[in-house]
Amino acid sequence: MYLKVFQSTVLALTYLGLGLGYIPSLRLNRTGIALIGAGFTVALGALNLKEAWVAIDPGIIIFLLSMMIVNAGLAASGFFQLALVFLTRHTGSPFALLVALTFSSGFLSALFLNDTIAILLTPLTLTLTRSLGLNPIPYLLALAGATNLGSVATISGNPQNLVIGSFSGISYLAFAKALTPVALLSLLVQIGWLWWLYPEVRSLKPYQHPLPARNRLFKPLLLKSLLVTVGLLAAFLAGFPLAESAWVAASLLLLSRRVKTQRLLSTVDWNLLVMFAGLFIITEATQRLGLLDGFTGFVDTPAGLLGVTVLLSNLISNVPAVLVLQPLIPQQDTSAWLLLAAGSTLAGNLTLLGSVANLIVAEVGSRQGYQLSFQEHLRFGAPLTLVTLILAYFWLS
Repeated sequence: MYLKVFQSTVLALTYLGLGLGYIPSLRLNRTGIALIGAGFTVALGALNLKEAWVAIDPGIIIFLLSMMIVNAGLAASGFFQLALVFLTRHTGSPFALLVALTFSSGFLSALFLNDTIAILLTPLTLTLTRSLGLNPIPYLLALAGATNLGSVATISGNPQNLVIGSFSGISYLAFAKALTPVALLSLLVQIGWLWWLYPEVRSLKPYQHPLPARNRLFKPLLLKSLLVTVGLLAAFLAGFPLAESAWVAASLLLLSRRVKTQRLLSTVDWNLLVMFAGLFIITEATQRLGLLDGFTGFVDTPAGLLGVTVLLSNLISNVPAVLVLQPLIPQQDTSAWLLLAAGSTLAGNLTLLGSVANLIVAEVGSRQGYQLSFQEHLRFGAPLTLVTLILAYFWLS
């Protein structure tokens, strides 16, 4: 009895730390918290070492690692910088830039992991808005919001969708057909809301384009990365296994006479992979101890499932929330899986702490002298989240 209390307390403290992103007076991030929580879970006997190892889903880990390598190839080739320069040249006013930035970052986030897009495009967005004499804050909000909203459209858009795709068995194409309309409508809502909040972005008057910065393109890698990426997306749409397809794509990019392996692997977010491994162990222990039983009655209805998803996503973050809730959803209940995907992703816009993409944008902006405060983001994110969740509910129910 007392042992179960200790085990449950460790898990509760771990989830609290994951939600906060830190533990007071300790220099820990979410990866450290997940790894320590998993270690104590094993030490206290909730799982043995073999059971903990088996709890880690290799398909999800391989998919994440492989997509990071594909993203690294595109980034190293100059693809994302080229995309933003193209965007600049084809917009002629502050409002046109807002629309183009919203849809382009949303589109890229649907194809690739949204956190990666936030990392790559935030400094470029700051450089662009400064050179045009524009207030960066609404454009940073547009980027943060769109990376979350766009990523709802596909299994490869964010880590929680990947988890849902793996457990539910929904095909890449079926997932995209169901949730792409939600993503598109949500992006339109975001544009309208930013137009209302920030009068300066409403301007349709042409601005003076700066001289475009010289692009540093690595053309052989750019061509190879684009070919591999197109092939990978074709494999997804054709119904080939996600993890295996991504692994082959990453392997093809690593096969090179020009680019050193360590150059691509050095950009892999190993912390995220380790955090996922810890989360799988923690979630397995949570299930073994029956700590999920209290949620069973709430997930029986679409509204209940959506509400619990939004609450947990903002308390313990979206990936742990999905891992906690997935055992409660029958595999054949496609509607519930899609609602879980939409809720856990759209909830990321509620607060600045709601998603890693938000934190990336805020942190990079802060380092360059532009403070995206919690209150500023809440003013933008709370109404946006409410409206987009209502859209998702009526679309999927």
